[in-house]
Amino acid sequence: MKKTFLLAIVMVSYLATPAAAADYIIDKDQTNIGFSVKHMLISNVKGRFRNFSGSFSFDEKTKLFSRAELTVNADSIDTEVTNRDRHLRSSDFLDVEKCPKITFNLKNSEVLDDGTLRVTGDLTIHCITREIMLQGEFLGAAKTPMGVKVAGFTATGRINRGDFGLKWNQALELGGVLVGEEVKFQIEVEGIQKP
Repeated sequence: MKKTFLLAIVMVSYLATPAAAADYIIDKDQTNIGFSVKHMLISNVKGRFRNFSGSFSFDEKTKLFSRAELTVNADSIDTEVTNRDRHLRSSDFLDVEKCPKITFNLKNSEVLDDGTLRVTGDLTIHCITREIMLQGEFLGAAKTPMGVKVAGFTATGRINRGDFGLKWNQALELGGVLVGEEVKFQIEVEGIQKP
């Protein structure tokens, strides 16, 4: 009787324990790190970073991240205009010779009442680190035809580029400036669960 009671307590404790977060590696082929910036106040220049790596730990039950790290090669910036990309890599902007990496390290994650995921973390651009917030959505998890589990997310955020020392600009003849101050991020991430 005593053994049965102890076994019941162990089983209840096991079932009540929340699932541990699973570890994932970012799948570069299925992930997009995009951005947009106003150009001459009338249009948006869009681009992306093509070379990056990262990993995260995510609990599918609680929808919370316990860890997330991303490292981007700054010189992989691509707006599909060669001269503009060369300028963005220069000391006027990213200064990739001195500051070759852009990094993000998670500090906190939470789920809002409407189900939106909100994460805060330290973003380093141009060798300057600031805390930022991203909001997004857990799109779900699935298994590939090879039986590998994957999970998908989307996130958006915005920064003022001047906060990261990216202050170059040029005045326009009719007023305003060539490059907007606000940078918007649009991120699509697919992670591959580690065995």
